Amino acid sequence: MYKKEAMKNVLSKEAKIGLVTLVSLILLYVGINYLKGINLFQPANRYYVTFENVRDVTISSPVYVEGFKVGLVRNIEYDYSTTKKITVEISLEEKMRINKGSYVEIESSFLSGASLHIHLNTFVDDYLESGAIIEGRKGPDMMHDVQEDLLPSVTAMLPKIDSILGGLQTLINHPALAQSLEHVEKTTSNLEVSTNCLNRMLDQDMPVIVENLKTITDNFSTVSANLKDLDLNSTVNSINATLANLKMTTDRLNSTDNSMGLLLNDRQLYDNLNGATENASKLLLDLRENPKRYVHFSVF
Repeated sequence: MYKKEAMKNVLSKEAKIGLVTLVSLILLYVGINYLKGINLFQPANRYYVTFENVRDVTISSPVYVEGFKVGLVRNIEYDYSTTKKITVEISLEEKMRINKGSYVEIESSFLSGASLHIHLNTFVDDYLESGAIIEGRKGPDMMHDVQEDLLPSVTAMLPKIDSILGGLQTLINHPALAQSLEHVEKTTSNLEVSTNCLNRMLDQDMPVIVENLKTITDNFSTVSANLKDLDLNSTVNSINATLANLKMTTDRLNSTDNSMGLLLNDRQLYDNLNGATENASKLLLDLRENPKRYVHFSVF
């Protein structure tokens, strides 16, 4: 009786261990497929696509229709009976229906690898059953385009690039460049010294300059206030009156209806006065030289 109970306990422990191991394996399998993007609990339709080349296509590669993801690659098998046939098993959402005459292309991307794109034949209303075979085509290959188009251009440019690099190397090794760099360094040092001197000068003289500017500004303010206090109207009126009197005097001097006007403007009067002055000068000169001619003395 005791042995039977012991056997039951041992069997129950082994059963528990086996059950835990089985559950762990199931969870591991489900987890791995989930990480691959495969949902084992979601209903799906499976189709088979044949290709001659499936470069960059891997299990779990996405399948798109018009840019929308509708499934993924479940398996890839190589047909050893023929050298140009590779079968790719794709799993699509259950609601996704494929028209007869549709085909699948492989599109390679430089960054994200390859993906499958279904091109639906929307001109027919007949649909393929799950498990049917779909035609596979090789779509545009970015890497192939790069190799075909870009690499020849790069190859043709390599000699030019080599020539440019050689010229740069010659320029770098030229003694004139070292001298130029040395001159630039000296110029930079001189600029630094000049900047320091300027900073010291500004630190010493700037307060004085600012104070002088403040004094000048105050003086301008004082002058402006004095000008503001002046009676400009009276000053202007006085100036206008003075100018009017000066004009009147000038007009009278230019006219001939007064003595000054006649004296300044009558040419004959000027000539007569000039002649009289000249005669008077001659008379005085003759009087000085011959006084007896004009002065007579008599003795009684």
